[in-house]
Amino acid sequence: MFDKVKEILAKQLRIDPELIRLESHIIKDLGADSLDILQLLMKIEDMYGIVIPDEELADFDTVGDVVNFLDAHK
Repeated sequence: MFDKVKEILAKQLRIDPELIRLESHIIKDLGADSLDILQLLMKIEDMYGIVIPDEELADFDTVGDVVNFLDAHK
């Protein structure tokens, strides 16, 4: 799951995938903004056929947070 999230983030943010780690903070470390995060989550929802509740969005600070959520809900 991490590799897929990393691939999506790297493409969306136009950064080297090697810079992305589980502990990478999506905004502070990777330079994403709130729109980038929404686009990432919409893409994940479409790919995996899941719905990410709005209240869960506030908990997504790191790449690992997203991966853990997906692992728990796939």
